[in-house]
Amino acid sequence: MMKRALISVFHKEGIVEFASELEKLGWEIISTGGTYRILKEAGIKVMEVEDVTNFPEILDGRVKTLNPYIHGGLLYRRDDDNHVKTIEDMKINPIDIVVNNLYPFEETINKSDVTHEEIIENIDIGGPSMIRAAAKNYKDVTVIVDPSDYEIVLRELKENNETTFKTRQYLARKVFNYTAYYDTLISNYFNEIEEVIFPERLTLAYKSKEELRYGENPHQRAAFYREVGKKEGTLAGAIQLHGKELSFNNINDGNGCIEALKEFDEPTVVAVKHANPCGIGSGEDILEAYEKAYECDKVSIFGGIIAANREINEKIAEKINEIFIEIVMAPSFTEKALEILTQKKNIRILQINNITDREYKELDIKKVLGGLLIQDKDNILLNEELKVVTKNQPTKEDMEDLLFAWKAAKSVKSNGVVIVKDKATIGIGLGEVNRVWAVQNAIERAGEKVKGAVLASDGFFPFKDSIELLAKAGITAIIQPGGSLKDSEVIEEADKNGIAMIITGIRHFKH
Repeated sequence: MMKRALISVFHKEGIVEFASELEKLGWEIISTGGTYRILKEAGIKVMEVEDVTNFPEILDGRVKTLNPYIHGGLLYRRDDDNHVKTIEDMKINPIDIVVNNLYPFEETINKSDVTHEEIIENIDIGGPSMIRAAAKNYKDVTVIVDPSDYEIVLRELKENNETTFKTRQYLARKVFNYTAYYDTLISNYFNEIEEVIFPERLTLAYKSKEELRYGENPHQRAAFYREVGKKEGTLAGAIQLHGKELSFNNINDGNGCIEALKEFDEPTVVAVKHANPCGIGSGEDILEAYEKAYECDKVSIFGGIIAANREINEKIAEKINEIFIEIVMAPSFTEKALEILTQKKNIRILQINNITDREYKELDIKKVLGGLLIQDKDNILLNEELKVVTKNQPTKEDMEDLLFAWKAAKSVKSNGVVIVKDKATIGIGLGEVNRVWAVQNAIERAGEKVKGAVLASDGFFPFKDSIELLAKAGITAIIQPGGSLKDSEVIEEADKNGIAMIITGIRHFKH
């Protein structure tokens, strides 16, 4: 009996060439709709599906391949005598190859002006049913959903007149990955329109961007996947202008750098080392901002990552080139800046369009043994009116620095505190199990600059001991969440030392 292939694809690249080669090998070809017309116009001998099913396409093409003459030919087991007899008695012909890719649901939901009706019409029904049937019966049936696999199938058919079991299993795996991804996009779309954040069953849709050389450490394998939908303003949507490929740690640290930068509207530069800020500065222009970020910690910035929310020009590029920087990220670079920066072959230069964009509907996900922890992103800076709780009032300059410090503290690992002067971090204490240790570290790193500076804390002060240290160092104002059982003692200690204190009522732990 002549071998049969059913070809019905939305993305038609390479399909005429593939079908032509099948025809030369003596295969009979069945097709539908637009694919049928293209193959026919190319001079390929092709049958319409309705010639096999004896039933026309109906409901504007919604029903065409959902038929026993199609699914019977796909699903019957060739080594089962009862299956074979049933197929013969019902005069159902085998289908040995299926080539199909689905309606473009992903492309449709990503269109800016798409309607709900258009999205619904791009939910494929017959295609997933057909390729899942073929993949289930991969022992006997070859199914192709990716045009890049045409070559391997044709090569094996020419060499052996059939595909190998190993290839059919590989192709079946791709089908189930493909349909799972496709169905996840659909379920997530319905969760979104129903405003369901935490559904009863969670499925996540990510597409491979690249395999990485290694993970957090050289013995760990790793890959980078991008989320469906909006990618501008993220590393997943970055345009790399120079340098070798990014590593796992580059991407993780770079993401922390961008997240910190998004808190600021004025010209700002964030420097990061090991996913933690080692310097943040805002200024009248981006050069002043860079100098402030650099001055915070001239040692740790070496080998770090820099992100700017304004264009990088020649003057900043010259400053950056004075030290070794792993990555520079910005919305744009002048031609002269690129000429200067690319003199160093190991620096990575990333253009990130809309780097300040904050409009992301996504969840924060952490993997734990045996499960996932999922939460809303910490997208709120302040959720209520600031409350001055001390007799001492912050000055206008203090308030500007306190708000800057609060934005900076949101980006450091807990327990974390940030000391700021003139919209520049001068001392950062982070990742400590004891808040007083974080305070001590920040004071030590700030040095003589600490006098007259302000401090932000990502969590409350459990005792007054931190305030005593800050008063001795010369801190003039503090911003913190409040909520400690000892708040009254902490506030009293601030008043005693002439420190202004603001309670925000919201904390920003980052673990």
